[in-house]
Amino acid sequence: MSFQADGPARSTSPNRPLKVGLLLPTWVSPPDDLRWSDVLQRAREAADRGFDSLWVCDHLLLESTNAELRGRAGGQVPPGAEVLPEGYIECFAVLAALAVAVPEVTLGTLVACTGYRNPALLAKIADAIDEISGGRFTLGVGAGDSEGEHAVFGFPHDHRMGRFEEALIVIRRLLQEGRLDFEGTYYRVRDCQLLPRGPRSSGPPILIGTLNPKRRMQRLVAQYADAWNGWFAYGVGWPESVPPQRELIDAACREHGRDPATLARTAAVRVLMPNSPYTPPENERPLQGPPEEMAEALRGFAREGIGELVVALSPSTRESVQGFERVLRLLD
Repeated sequence: MSFQADGPARSTSPNRPLKVGLLLPTWVSPPDDLRWSDVLQRAREAADRGFDSLWVCDHLLLESTNAELRGRAGGQVPPGAEVLPEGYIECFAVLAALAVAVPEVTLGTLVACTGYRNPALLAKIADAIDEISGGRFTLGVGAGDSEGEHAVFGFPHDHRMGRFEEALIVIRRLLQEGRLDFEGTYYRVRDCQLLPRGPRSSGPPILIGTLNPKRRMQRLVAQYADAWNGWFAYGVGWPESVPPQRELIDAACREHGRDPATLARTAAVRVLMPNSPYTPPENERPLQGPPEEMAEALRGFAREGIGELVVALSPSTRESVQGFERVLRLLD
């Protein structure tokens, strides 16, 4: 099932068994710099090399250390390692620009934190980007796990899942119905309307990403999502990861009266390209290997019911995008 209601159900490449997206690098740590021209060049390169979609993560400011050192320490900050700020270009500003500059691919957030913006405003932003892109946008959302980031910007982080559920109610109903009155514990919306409306009468589809979700999150996916994303980028990035996670979500759909076939399945993986500085910890097995092996792995994801796979390339360079084109050609 496609969750792009008014867009292509499959990759624009006729023989490709699933869509393949790129997680676009929009972050930087000193002393390096990052300009919009760099992001646009990478996005343009990805579209030209055959990627079907571009995805942007929603962070603002994180603490980071050298990726290789962090990998060798099992994902933790090694003793004595320099901790650097990692800054991000705001995701919706990037997506609005990409909607015009790169018209041949679909776009999405992976994922937008509902704690960083009022949910009614978030629905308004999503509907606007869907309009600018001509119906090529997917709103991926999550509760946000970065307590430090919330603290830096003054966003409340208490009752995280309660806030997330209320945000989902507001976003879903506003996008579907175009207007809403809502009185919750954390959010209040009074006689709110989405005017003008975007190109789709029910707004852009909503995606929720999870990994080993607890029962409450399973229920929220079943009740509010058009698509589910299995986030395997911090674990095993191979098709064998899909079945146990998919079964959790399918069981939740059945428990809450939803046909699992109505929920689209996507996944995200880390891909180690040649010369990657990242050394995975013991519990992580990114996708890597010869192009033929990686192309077969992508076919394996399709056989497991994944309709779109988003890859986070390491290193996130122009050369990596160019190198991954070989995988896409073999997949086709």
